[in-house]
Amino acid sequence: MKLANVLAAFTLAASSFTVQATPPQQTPAVQGEVLEVKDVDLYTYLRIKTKDGEIWAAVSKAPIKKGAQVSIENSTVMENFESKTLKKKFDKIVFGSLANPNAKSPLPMATPHGDAAVAGAPVSKVDKATGPNAKTVAEVVAGGAALKDKPVLLRGQVVKVNLGILGKNWLHLQDGSGSAAKGTNDILVTTKDKAVVGAIVTAKGTVRTDVNLGAGYSYAVLIDDAALQK
Repeated sequence: MKLANVLAAFTLAASSFTVQATPPQQTPAVQGEVLEVKDVDLYTYLRIKTKDGEIWAAVSKAPIKKGAQVSIENSTVMENFESKTLKKKFDKIVFGSLANPNAKSPLPMATPHGDAAVAGAPVSKVDKATGPNAKTVAEVVAGGAALKDKPVLLRGQVVKVNLGILGKNWLHLQDGSGSAAKGTNDILVTTKDKAVVGAIVTAKGTVRTDVNLGAGYSYAVLIDDAALQK
């Protein structure tokens, strides 16, 4: 899945950024030899030797080795970008899709931005999922440490959607449990399935904790790689 050329930022507090990045700019494909590889949770950072000099790029995490020839497509340049995970500031970095001739399909674009972020109305009550590992939103958020890397089943209403981020769709679910003041009423779910704001879905995925994507994007708890049922 590829992002549209026009990117909308996540709805995140500006204070989460150590350095405010300059607005992204579209750029032609970047091609060259990989000189250095740095992997984080969901990204692979690459220092690439191109015909115009060296440049850093970030793609969705992939098994890339030093010396490989790569092409970064659908690329977007960001300036003054800082990765807290790497503890490194990039004067300029390219976010894009890795075009791998040996892969079945190009990997999706990696960028800390999404196609859309649409907030829904507050959720009053959604019946809890039934079956093994069924949890409410509040139970997952409050019990994140105990549930780390374990499967959960959660039923909730979609209140926000961000499409095509790191090859996944990022949904916020609420079920009426928890407290908005304490931040226990909303859970982030990553999935390859699509859903629209207002839909009631059942998500089956794995709880991840302390997820840090770099650039200030960090999450205490989320449900990853979920399959959705309506």
